Amino acid sequence: MEVLNQTQKVEDRNLLIITHLLQLLTYVTGFGGLIAPLIIWASKKDTIEDMDIHGKQIINFQISLIVYAIISIPMILALGLGILMLIAVGFLGFIMPIVNAIKASNGEMPNTFGTITFLK
Repeated sequence: MEVLNQTQKVEDRNLLIITHLLQLLTYVTGFGGLIAPLIIWASKKDTIEDMDIHGKQIINFQISLIVYAIISIPMILALGLGILMLIAVGFLGFIMPIVNAIKASNGEMPNTFGTITFLK
């Protein structure tokens, strides 16, 4: 009788790329940039190689963007600095998932620029 090793992880770079690009759902639907990657990360972190690292980075990045956006709202009254911060949040939220998807396709670790670490 053959025993299968259930602890072996599979390398699936395509799913890592898709998980990073799903963060862009926020720009299309207004939500989903946190929820869709969270669902994929929670269901595949034990079966896909590097999914745990990439998934945690995605969740940390999305929560960081939410925190930065909330902080920038009252800062609008402070000489309009909040508007600049909202523009920066929008720019980072669009560019960083694309950069990290390219890094995932090359087998590199994701970039953590501007990310507050909530999950280790």
